[in-house]
Amino acid sequence: MVNARTPREAWVRAALDALTEGGPETVRVEVLAKRLGVTKGGFYGYFDGRAQLLSETLDLWEREAAQAVIDEVEQSRGGTQERLHSLFASVKARENIARAEFSIREWARRDPAVAARLRRVDRARLDYLRELHVELTGDPAEAAARAAVMIGVWLAGHYMRFDTGNFDHDAVLELVFERMTSGAP
Repeated sequence: MVNARTPREAWVRAALDALTEGGPETVRVEVLAKRLGVTKGGFYGYFDGRAQLLSETLDLWEREAAQAVIDEVEQSRGGTQERLHSLFASVKARENIARAEFSIREWARRDPAVAARLRRVDRARLDYLRELHVELTGDPAEAAARAAVMIGVWLAGHYMRFDTGNFDHDAVLELVFERMTSGAP
């Protein structure tokens, strides 16, 4: 009987889950092995140590938090407003990546290498949103402002609830999104 090995990506995804739940300090080989229902020996067949696992976990997050979203939206090949709607849906569908981001943002406050990765993700998101809004409005200043507002509202929406008057959190986010994706400056 052949003993199937736990895939490398399973270790990385388990590490991302642990990172999301408690920060980088909670990413421990023994804990991940228990979570995966395997022994920790298999870990060392893939990784030189915990630092490599954390690096690959950040690689995964970085890909899924920015480039995978952009690629998915661009494959939709719609007009600008359609791509903005696709972007909103893609980000909503990646809620696990958003939850991880808050642990990563906290970690970045203490680790310059993590901060550099976070800046790359922020820059990729802002640049892409700005490009879409330039297409939409033709105004680079308006595009920069809309990109900043959209990302700022998205981030803030994970720290607080936008229950305003007769509108619940999701309705407020929809209203902001609709305002930010209209063609008029």
